[in-house]
Amino acid sequence: MEKKEMLERLQDLRKKLYEAAEAKGSLTDPVVLAISEEADGLIVELQQRQREQRLEKQMKKGL
Repeated sequence: MEKKEMLERLQDLRKKLYEAAEAKGSLTDPVVLAISEEADGLIVELQQRQREQRLEKQMKKGL
């Protein structure tokens, strides 16, 4: 998935998370937790990609 798509998906998940938490009235509802876990995974993947890009730039500067 491209970075732009990932960011759009994350925005969608944030909206769904807010709506689900409001509708369920609980942050520990299984539906809310499932959305939160998906968002967390996406955030981790985005952070890993950023870290890899930073390391690649540093490696190129060092050569």
